[in-house]
Amino acid sequence: MANFSVAAIFSDHMVLQRNKFISIFGYGDDGLKIEARLFSSENELLSQNTGFIVNGRWDLKLDPQVARTNCSLQILCQDSTQNSSIEFSDIAIGEVWIAGGQSNMEFELQNCTEGPDELKLKDNPNIRFYYTNKIAWKDEHFYQAEKATAWQTWNSEWKKAWSAVGYFFGKKLAEDLDCTVGIIGCNWGGTSASAWMRKEFLEKDDDLRTYLTEQEEATKGKSIEQQCKEYDDYVVENDAWQIKCNELYATVPGITWAQVQEKIGVCKWPGPKSCKNPYRPTGLYDCMLSRIMPYTTKGVIWYQGESDDHKPEMYAKLFSTMIDNWRTDFQDEKLPFIFVQLPEHRYEQDKDFKNWPLIREAQAKVHNTVKNAFMTCALDLGQYNDIHPKAKKVLALRMEKTALANVYHFLPSAEANSPMYSASITKPADKNSKGTITLVFTNAASGFEIKEDDEELENYKKLEKIQGNQVPEDFTGFEVAGRDGIYYPAEFAFGGSDSKLNTIILHSDKVEEPVFARYAWYNYGPVRIFGKNGLPLAPFRTSANDSKSQTEHAEIQQIMTV
Repeated sequence: MANFSVAAIFSDHMVLQRNKFISIFGYGDDGLKIEARLFSSENELLSQNTGFIVNGRWDLKLDPQVARTNCSLQILCQDSTQNSSIEFSDIAIGEVWIAGGQSNMEFELQNCTEGPDELKLKDNPNIRFYYTNKIAWKDEHFYQAEKATAWQTWNSEWKKAWSAVGYFFGKKLAEDLDCTVGIIGCNWGGTSASAWMRKEFLEKDDDLRTYLTEQEEATKGKSIEQQCKEYDDYVVENDAWQIKCNELYATVPGITWAQVQEKIGVCKWPGPKSCKNPYRPTGLYDCMLSRIMPYTTKGVIWYQGESDDHKPEMYAKLFSTMIDNWRTDFQDEKLPFIFVQLPEHRYEQDKDFKNWPLIREAQAKVHNTVKNAFMTCALDLGQYNDIHPKAKKVLALRMEKTALANVYHFLPSAEANSPMYSASITKPADKNSKGTITLVFTNAASGFEIKEDDEELENYKKLEKIQGNQVPEDFTGFEVAGRDGIYYPAEFAFGGSDSKLNTIILHSDKVEEPVFARYAWYNYGPVRIFGKNGLPLAPFRTSANDSKSQTEHAEIQQIMTV
């Protein structure tokens, strides 16, 4: 009997990408001939192709198709004695997006603020979902579990576990494009971007290679068996610890993280560095992403960065290299990325390390320098003392609007993108006026507006008070500094000296000659400035040479997962 298979991502109810060559692939014995045939709902042959299995793998391309539903796919395999076939039905041809990243992309529909009402809907929202096999070590269980994965429709009981961001993004996109949308969930809470990359791409650069060398040093001299045992033992211990932790939070509301660890012991998440630890560099690329490559997609929606806040200065390089990696291996050099710029976040017991502003800065750099990579600012969508904002719909709709404008070109770009810093003009003080710095912004031709954020301001004051700091009375979110790099709160006014709507002018009585400026340069704080398009002004600083920021992790790391 012919030994061949189709990759697990191909199943009944799948969504294939329209208007692009469709990649169909799988595994088997070398030399076997494979044929793929795609049929319409009327059983009309839409496309077919043949090829041979080489090095245990086959990959066929079918001709681009228009959007349609109720198609079928037949895969035939011929050997010297007989023919074998696999057939799939109820196939839609439409738009396919990968929902990638860490826990805020993983966050399930049933757990988000809008989820319970959404799950009551009886009407099919014309979205389908595939969750990539979520096991981080390739053993016998891995392959058995992968075979059980399949595309799900709204009729599936598992829709409650779909990515909330992915769901709302896909639902709105299906409405706007009038076609079926497929979302491929490929995410894991608490993960660095390095977990989603092929080793060869991390090895290219001295900075990125540190992710590999740290892992190699920690596992040096340990056999695979020893590493697996260490990790398995940790999982048992951590599961028991987590039960105690959940009980404490339920019975003692307001208990601090330090008190939790004092009562039940130190949290050891994310466990020992090991070949089996899902947070290892390249691990989820090997066990999740590569298993769906090169499935034909329209693009990627991405929400990640929290777990790389200990190396924020290299995140732009890490993320842009990851994008290059994915584009290479999905065989699409223009594959669009719609990604989230991290929202405000800080736990009560943590200092303001100002590492998240550096991650946000890196994300803005990727937006500005990498083609077909588009940022959705979420600064105002954080949740106090929680790394997982429960409301996901507004963010998902912003991301969908970003896609409509920049990928599908159905909207003006400035309508869907946040105002972003572009340039600055300094004016020294003279006898008639104070020294000022005028900021120029893109996506702000209609100007700005203020939305008071009293709740977040009070939370910010509370956080600073815990650390023994006091928020200045003249705090505005804008700051300026002289050549000494010491920042002071700045007064601001919309419209520079030439009255252009896309400018903001700053000054401070404490800075005679302003050289640097920044806005929302904190992990968590009030968000007050919005463009007239309703989107928040993206945080920024005018120069990366202004001062040195801390790069520590927040203390509560196990809460990075869900």
